[in-house]
Amino acid sequence: MMPTERSTGMRRLLPMLFLLVVAMASSGCVYRPNIQQGNLLKPEDVDQVTAGMTRSQVRYLLGTPMVSDPFHPDRWDYVFTFKRGRATKTDTAHFIVYFEGDKVSRVERPDLPSPLPAPPAGGNPDKPKEPAAEAEREPPPPPSVQQPQPDARRPGGT
Repeated sequence: MMPTERSTGMRRLLPMLFLLVVAMASSGCVYRPNIQQGNLLKPEDVDQVTAGMTRSQVRYLLGTPMVSDPFHPDRWDYVFTFKRGRATKTDTAHFIVYFEGDKVSRVERPDLPSPLPAPPAGGNPDKPKEPAAEAEREPPPPPSVQQPQPDARRPGGT
C-alpha cells in the first residue's frame, strides 16, 4: 500500500504540532526573579534626618539619591520599589528631602509607613482588637531584602 501525499503531510505536521503544544505549555514555567530598584532605607536612618543637616550628612546616612532632578536641585527623592517574581503587587517607598542652600529645610514621607497611632486613653488594653480594624491601621511590612552594609565584611575576605 502506497502512502498518499495527504498522509505524508500529516506525519510531518503532527510532530510540529506536538512541539508547538509543548512550547506553549512550558512558557508558563519561566522563572521571574525578584526586582529591586532604588534606595532601601531603614526606618531608623530616615528618622535621623532632621532640619539643619548638611547634604553630605544626608548622603552619608541615606546614600546618594537614585535620580538627580536638574529642575529641582534643592530636592532629593529616595524611591524604592520591590517586585517579587510573578506577584502583581509591588512594594514601594518614597522619601523626599528638601534643602535650602546646603542645609535640610524639611522632609516628606509620602509613601513610607508611619508609626501606629497610640491607643485611646479610655480603651481596655486586655481586650482583643478587631482583626479587620487592626489590619487597616497596620503599615505594610518593609520589603524583606537584605543589602550588604558598608561596614560588613565582603565575601572572599577583601
